[in-house]
Amino acid sequence: MKTYKLLVVTLLAIACSKCGDSSTKDSDLFSLQIAPSKKGYKTSESLSVTLNNKKNKAVDSVVYYLDNDRFMPANSKGATTVSLSEVKLGVRTLQAKIYSDGEHFAAAENITVLASEKPELYTYKIIETYPHDMDSYTQGLEFENNTLYESAGLRKKSSLRKTNYKTGEVLQKVPLADEYFGEGLTILNDKIYQLTYKRKTGFIYDLKTLDKIGTFVYGNSLEGWGLCNDGTTIYKSDGTEKIWTLNPETLAEEDYIEIYTNTSRIKSVNELEWIDGKIYANIYQQDAVAIVNPKNGAVEGVINFKGLKDKVTQHDALDVLNGIAYNGEPNTLYITGKNWDKLFKVEVVKK
Repeated sequence: MKTYKLLVVTLLAIACSKCGDSSTKDSDLFSLQIAPSKKGYKTSESLSVTLNNKKNKAVDSVVYYLDNDRFMPANSKGATTVSLSEVKLGVRTLQAKIYSDGEHFAAAENITVLASEKPELYTYKIIETYPHDMDSYTQGLEFENNTLYESAGLRKKSSLRKTNYKTGEVLQKVPLADEYFGEGLTILNDKIYQLTYKRKTGFIYDLKTLDKIGTFVYGNSLEGWGLCNDGTTIYKSDGTEKIWTLNPETLAEEDYIEIYTNTSRIKSVNELEWIDGKIYANIYQQDAVAIVNPKNGAVEGVINFKGLKDKVTQHDALDVLNGIAYNGEPNTLYITGKNWDKLFKVEVVKK
């Protein structure tokens, strides 16, 4: 009996030892070597990826992936070139799946993909100034048929508003329940979509009546910040560098882009507006709006709104610029902020 128990313990030890080996053997055997070796790579660049076979193990074939997309056929054992021209910006994972004598192994390295060009710089000229409700903690702003719709935040003060932008009059107001903190909004197919901050819940309203007709929940995004749409797809920010694409029928998050310049990541993306094929994104706590390529996340331009906040009434509750609306006029935006008493019609001017 003692011999039997000893044999069982020995077999279990061997099995556990093999389990431990299996969790580390991939990195012991293989790694990826990327040239040139840099902290970030622009979309205009290409990389050379080589499989480092540390133990000279016989290899039948290798298949390469960028994230989950295969980009090289099997039987590619030598150095291979990876073009970044069609790659979305941000942290991407280069992977190799290695097949050897009926077994398969993996090797991976992360790379950061940056925009290829420095963003264009813009400033502004004030065309007109309109009154705006100083008690509105503006979170979302969007025109529909020359009427301005606004989402206001703060708990116990949040609301959806229909306004006359020229007079500042609130034509209709729908309060949110006290537990909700209103965030961005967008209008698509006669429906208004409104986010809330940390409750992972959004509301759907009938555009004509402002009656609430539905709700939706967030998937993987952390919070609700800004919304816009291109007529077919809804875009959502969550306070990070990510902008998510939402299915307009199900509101499910289907994909995302990450916002980068040619040198760095842009965090705290907030209010959004879709204008002529680009996403205009207000950067939270910055007097700046980034012009973003929706295909890959590249910041193609930056509008500097420094000084605009100084032109509103200064008071204790005054907060940052946040509110971008477009009414179809070329190079023209409507800008306000949290608890600002003015809405500005501005011309965007290239520096």
